[in-house]
Amino acid sequence: MTNLQPQDLAQFSRQFQFAGGRILRIRQLFRPGRLDIDLVLRVKPSIRNLDDQSKPVRLHLRLTGVDEYRLQKRPAGSVGRIPDAHFGYLQSLFFVTLDSWSLLSGERPGVHDFRGSETYFACRDLMWELVEPRTK
Repeated sequence: MTNLQPQDLAQFSRQFQFAGGRILRIRQLFRPGRLDIDLVLRVKPSIRNLDDQSKPVRLHLRLTGVDEYRLQKRPAGSVGRIPDAHFGYLQSLFFVTLDSWSLLSGERPGVHDFRGSETYFACRDLMWELVEPRTK
């Protein structure tokens, strides 16, 4: 797995089209003294050329040392659908939200913007990898 650094978050978030993706699996791993969460998402890679047809890929995110998180479903919301995704590094924690927010262009997100989301995570370390499809 590739360990993300705070300066790499913007580049990482541009590699994939999270909007319209799906949450395939969420697994909590209770370790002595910490909580880790594995997320498997189905997203599309960003298009490099106009001729490219991007097929969905499975993206595995591992959030280690989770300090706080929320998984909430509102009555009108779609189960497992990702409206948007945002990443940030604030107060020495990685923040991940799988929800859209109403920030104006040029506004910088704060911790309260992530905490106001239906689906967000705050963790000490963030790692990722692409999962190869299983062969039958």
